[in-house]
Amino acid sequence: MDVILPDGEVNPIDTDYQVGQDNVALQIGPFGFDIHNRVFMIAGLAIVAFVVLTLAFQNQVAPMFSDLRNWLTSSLDWFFLLSGNIFVLVCLAIVVSPLGRVRIGGTEAKPDFSYLSWFAMLFAAGMGIGLMFYGVSEPLSHFSAALGGVKFDASGMRTDWAPLGGAAGNTALAEQLGMAATIFHWALHPWAIYAVIALGLAIFAFNKGLPLTMRSIFYPLLGERVWGWPGHIVDILAIVATLFGLATSLGLGSSQAAAGLHFLFGIPLGDTTQIILIFLITAAATTSVLAGLDAGVRRLSEINMILALLLLLFVIFVGPTMMIVTGFFDNIVGYVQHFPALANPFGRTDSNFEQGWTAFYWAWWISWSPFVGMFIARVSRGRTVREFITCVLLIPSLACVAWMTAFGDAAIYQYVNEGYKAVANADLPLKLFVMLKHMPLSSITSFIGIILVIVFFVTSSDSGSLVIDTISAGGKVEAPKPQRVFWCTFEGLVAISLVLGGGLVALQAMAVSTGFPFTIVLLASCVALVKGLMDEPRPKKVKKK
Repeated sequence: MDVILPDGEVNPIDTDYQVGQDNVALQIGPFGFDIHNRVFMIAGLAIVAFVVLTLAFQNQVAPMFSDLRNWLTSSLDWFFLLSGNIFVLVCLAIVVSPLGRVRIGGTEAKPDFSYLSWFAMLFAAGMGIGLMFYGVSEPLSHFSAALGGVKFDASGMRTDWAPLGGAAGNTALAEQLGMAATIFHWALHPWAIYAVIALGLAIFAFNKGLPLTMRSIFYPLLGERVWGWPGHIVDILAIVATLFGLATSLGLGSSQAAAGLHFLFGIPLGDTTQIILIFLITAAATTSVLAGLDAGVRRLSEINMILALLLLLFVIFVGPTMMIVTGFFDNIVGYVQHFPALANPFGRTDSNFEQGWTAFYWAWWISWSPFVGMFIARVSRGRTVREFITCVLLIPSLACVAWMTAFGDAAIYQYVNEGYKAVANADLPLKLFVMLKHMPLSSITSFIGIILVIVFFVTSSDSGSLVIDTISAGGKVEAPKPQRVFWCTFEGLVAISLVLGGGLVALQAMAVSTGFPFTIVLLASCVALVKGLMDEPRPKKVKKK
């Protein structure tokens, strides 16, 4: 069923459009396809052209990717930061307004998943690989940069990467600033980006009766034109942004898994190992995506949550326990204290940090947002808007704070109190494993770390494929399975082409370049979301006797 009927009162949009009416059904041998021909063809051909050109001109594209990323983050840093602030403010305004009483799916709708399963899927899809990759490296990097203080070149240009004004020689302040900067990148702002788009998709699909696709959010602004080229462009941008955002994460995950395998078993590092990993994990993701949302993604997400919790508890109890426990609250206080300065988009002097870290992150989160947003929308039916935004913002944010505090503070403690400098000197994908090596049972915990990276890789790839498939099928939730295999395969090919065409810089460049146009789409969707919520019926308050 491609349109899920509401439970209770809703205010549906009156349109003659039928889900899949512009689709083309194809039969190629034993494989059936049901695609929105314009969206599928244009997005597919653009991605194929990118893969072919990148693989054909590997030496030429690497510097181009570097220049592209540097130009986008230096020229549009203020735009990304300002947009991120707007998304947070929109979410907070909806929560405290009467609009928060609207229920997704109708006034009588009940949740499809328990809280535990819901949180597990939110966390695994939204942050998994990133937390594994940056959990040790980012807090330690910001701490080291802040401790080193502000530095200038001969022309008076600031050359350091310290957040804000740094904390030269002050270990305690450098740790507070480093953790505050890390939490800023992983807490409210990214989850507000996801919440805005997820809520829009959920309301217009489950309450308004429109297809579960990006264009539906814009019906209040475009009317029936949303089924024409304006809507096609929105959906094409969503597919391209999602695929390159996913490829960035898959590239990071494969590099970390390869580094971990080299660290534990001596398997050679290099592009070949990463490509083999991407190939194998894409095959596993294809198997999972064929199993469907409930049997595949949900079960893998829950397994990963258990493994992640075990690794987190190990670091807390074996590492500097009191420092981590007290640090959780101290880091939240530091985050609140430094929040206004870190969120300020204008007049910054810490351009390396602002452009190289924050602007990149915001573009990356935005490029991920169609995928994570649609995935969250599909699993959130039955929640009130207030419950939805509160949980999507706060629960994953607190989980990210706990993770970054445990791994970041443990690495900083090793550096400051035990004189263990190996983590700071290790390559980025290796930092987690080098930190775990300084603890007991390092072989076991490092192996668990590799498994976590791989399974996060699989859950991101298969849930992303489900989302891209839905958009390219014109909003059909149950499109033919060969289409899911097609998109799952293409995610792997794009990740391989980016690894060969410039490595980490290429991955980051594509995340930023696809994030920019979709930021404009997201800003417009905020207006459409509020307009859509305003005419939705709200459950009647029960009067106390």
